[in-house]
Amino acid sequence: MSIVAYAIIAVVAIQRLAEVAWATRNTARLKAQGAVEIGARHYPLIVLLHAVWLCAMAVFLPKPAIVHPVLLGLFVVIEAGRIWVLVTLGRYFTTRIITLADAPLVRRGPYRFVRHPNYVVVAGEILVLPLVFGEASVAIVFSVLNALVLALRIRTEDAALAPRRSAP
Repeated sequence: MSIVAYAIIAVVAIQRLAEVAWATRNTARLKAQGAVEIGARHYPLIVLLHAVWLCAMAVFLPKPAIVHPVLLGLFVVIEAGRIWVLVTLGRYFTTRIITLADAPLVRRGPYRFVRHPNYVVVAGEILVLPLVFGEASVAIVFSVLNALVLALRIRTEDAALAPRRSAP
């Protein structure tokens, strides 16, 4: 069962790397159109948090590893939410706070219901995936750290988007 657990963690790591590559291309294209980045100083914290979270799951994986199928099913549902967010944002998806003054705010898809659906998805991932393997300590520690980082991130993002939110 350990091989399955490590494979799941590896798939999530590969998914993250693919998203970062896509986001990097989108970021470059948006900046070429005049977009600016806000909050760049805290971005390395987000990258570090996600990298250490993935490593912690691999390092603290119980021997023998456990894979709870119901929680894995919940994680798959959360990943469907991630895909919904990514498809909705499309060419505007970035892992950084990039704002293009004349671009409309996305208000469709999950953004109709929640202001920051990607952060809801990330919070769910960080909590649930370690629990799939019975790693409650990893789930709790990284959920708290993620909440602290997201508090700063959401404040920064909301401030950056405020002028566009109030525009007609």
